[in-house]
Amino acid sequence: MEAFARALPDHDLLFLGRDLKHPRVIAAWLEAIAEGWIDSLVAEREGRIVGTAALVRDPLGWSAHVGEIRLLVAADERGAGLGRDLLQAGMAIAGERGLAKLTATMTPDQRASIELFETLGFRGEALLRDQVRDRAGQPHDLLILAYDAARVAAGHRAYGFGAQA
Repeated sequence: MEAFARALPDHDLLFLGRDLKHPRVIAAWLEAIAEGWIDSLVAEREGRIVGTAALVRDPLGWSAHVGEIRLLVAADERGAGLGRDLLQAGMAIAGERGLAKLTATMTPDQRASIELFETLGFRGEALLRDQVRDRAGQPHDLLILAYDAARVAAGHRAYGFGAQA
């Protein structure tokens, strides 16, 4: 995981809140997985991690019905559908967990990521100006996208999608 994180551009990691290139952050992530706070998916090719999706939850908090999807794909693997596959798998896990809402955070200039999430039903919900600073101290905005699972499910029921035959 550390090698995967180090290969990613720093800009791709700004939405995480913590620096995934730091071994202590990876250790904390693994601990959260073991404790059941995070469901983690990892895609490998030839023994190398090429993508990951995480569904982060806080079952003890006021927003236990909400999960955050975090998606990272190696630069040389983008555009081939891996991100979509990981995102859809994360959304399926969220459904199994009974989550009513999902969020995803990214910088507004990550157009391909925004388009991917929007094609799967996420919509812009907030823009946090100058929310994070990169290693050089430059501020960056963060965009929060949200997916309302209950609204989507109601729409599917209304149009007969997923109905038992």
